[in-house]
Amino acid sequence: MKCFALTTLAAATLGLTMISSAHAIRPLDFSPLLSNTATENAVLLAEAAGGFVTVEQDHPTTGTARVVTENSQNYLVFDDAFDTARGPDVQVVLYTGSETPVNLAAGDYVTIAPLASFEGAQRYLIPAEIDVNDYASVAIWCREFNVTFGYAPL
Repeated sequence: MKCFALTTLAAATLGLTMISSAHAIRPLDFSPLLSNTATENAVLLAEAAGGFVTVEQDHPTTGTARVVTENSQNYLVFDDAFDTARGPDVQVVLYTGSETPVNLAAGDYVTIAPLASFEGAQRYLIPAEIDVNDYASVAIWCREFNVTFGYAPL
């Protein structure tokens, strides 16, 4: 009787394992549980990110920049470690090349906004008419003297 009980227990265990294995190989589909609204309002993962590189040695720039998409809009986000030198008429620009030179030529960049703060986390809306795929870096640029303080490849 003990042998039969052990065999039955082993068969039952094996049967459960086989059932579990059959279910384990099926992919889980949670899409019916998600509403379109929840999906549309979710913050997506960063599309592009890069650490700032100092261009003009007298104007060091540090931190990380990233492009994120939220509610179908693109934003340029600088992290808490962002810091750059002070200067007049400092702008945040997107540049066509992955390395931004000290002096910018018209047509190679687009201005996003005046720099909000010389340090700390900040966020800039990228206008919908700007295709971020046309630009390979973000730069901190002094318009008055046409000097790039630093850039981050995206």
